[in-house]
Amino acid sequence: MKQETLKQILSAQAAKQPIVLASNLQTNEQLTLVPGETGQPDWMMTEVDAAIRSDKSRTTDAPDGTPWFFNVFNPPLRLIIVGAVHIAQPLARMGLEAGYDVSVIDPREAFASAERFPNVTLINEWPDEALQHLELDARTAVVTLTHDPKLDDPALHVALQSAAFYIGALGSKKTQAARQQRLTDAGFADAEIARICGPVGLNIGAKSPAEIAISILAEITQTLRQEHS
Repeated sequence: MKQETLKQILSAQAAKQPIVLASNLQTNEQLTLVPGETGQPDWMMTEVDAAIRSDKSRTTDAPDGTPWFFNVFNPPLRLIIVGAVHIAQPLARMGLEAGYDVSVIDPREAFASAERFPNVTLINEWPDEALQHLELDARTAVVTLTHDPKLDDPALHVALQSAAFYIGALGSKKTQAARQQRLTDAGFADAEIARICGPVGLNIGAKSPAEIAISILAEITQTLRQEHS
């Protein structure tokens, strides 16, 4: 690997940006490629998007039959949970098992405690301030669970202005409708508000906190693997 190529990869990792090293297995030609890059063949950028989306490096033949290896360098997946409520506990555990760096944000220290949330990053700040510091990127999922507009809404304001690949908010259809109206009044466009998955989670008839957590993580996974590019 050339020194300049290594610098490009390290720079992308420092900026938490996905990057793919494409190598021609016959000529040893190497290209560093990022999503949305122009000037490259469509088939190549399709493979770049697929490698990033699947988190798996892959070998693919070019249209002329030449084999290329696409080595993906993705930033870590992050799951940021706003609200240290009952549902947050199983969701944090499941997020860790699924390979996410998990953070729980709640200014109420009695809720966001190490005893209730072992092995995750706890942030006892107001959600909007915390999210601004965390610099949400395209490998980040944000879930608001407090059911309190004073906490959830400011967090959603920050999330909607970010590149987060998933934004979910707990609440019934009635709660979601009221939330949408507040966001509209705050100046967000319909297309922006439509990014919010609410009521949060896949509709699997979940009832218990653990079942709801399963539905949320399933929806996050579906968005990451099937919809996000």
